Amino acid sequence: MFQLNSAELQSSQSNLKLEIPMNDNPYYSRTDTSKLSVTDEQWKKVLPEDVYYIARKKGTERAFTGKFWDFEGIGTYYCAVCGNKLFKSDSKFASSCGWPSFFETDRPGSVIYADDTSHGMFRTEVMCGRCDSHLGHVFDDGPPPTGRRYCMNSIVLDFEPDK
Repeated sequence: MFQLNSAELQSSQSNLKLEIPMNDNPYYSRTDTSKLSVTDEQWKKVLPEDVYYIARKKGTERAFTGKFWDFEGIGTYYCAVCGNKLFKSDSKFASSCGWPSFFETDRPGSVIYADDTSHGMFRTEVMCGRCDSHLGHVFDDGPPPTGRRYCMNSIVLDFEPDK
């Protein structure tokens, strides 16, 4: 059984209470950027069930329910599965789609892409560049300077406020 120990943070810009996992996931690191090769069976042993479902089974959380969809904290977003640095808050914008949206990634290679033709649509899936976990999708209807909207699932994001 998975046990989650967490540190609670209180945002200075919101009454939203955030929990950042400090768990027994041996693959989680905010400094190691090396590519991981972990089976879904191994991930299932170390991830909470809801994170596993979104990240490894390509699920989607319901719109307007995730902890970050309208969050305005200043800091950095990491992959909740492996700790890979994904986005800075200065690239987050209010898109009204119901999921946290960003116009650019933190660095090249922080995410990877794949064609997604599920649900009768053609979309571009966004996955973590380190652990290949499903994060969400990217669309070409975002704001300048990139014109992109990275529409992410909150459950697969960790947030660390700037100090």
